[in-house]
Amino acid sequence: MIKRTSRKDRGLGKYDAPLKVQYQMGYENFKRGKLVNPFHEDTMQYREWHRGFNKAYYDNLKRVISYEAKRGSGTVSKGEVQHV
Repeated sequence: MIKRTSRKDRGLGKYDAPLKVQYQMGYENFKRGKLVNPFHEDTMQYREWHRGFNKAYYDNLKRVISYEAKRGSGTVSKGEVQHV
């Protein structure tokens, strides 16, 4: 059986959570439309959450651009004038 050690035994504080957790939280929050970072601004957790949020944004942007390119330009946009 594996003995589990506490955070204190490992020399970790309450803000030393695995940063992967904050990164994934930021990524998921973008998908759900939650735009407010829940961490204090001067912490590593804040930066990791923001990094995950930005990654989700750019992944989504890449996906949208690829769908737009596949759709083609067969239709006239609202701002364009079609000459007859």
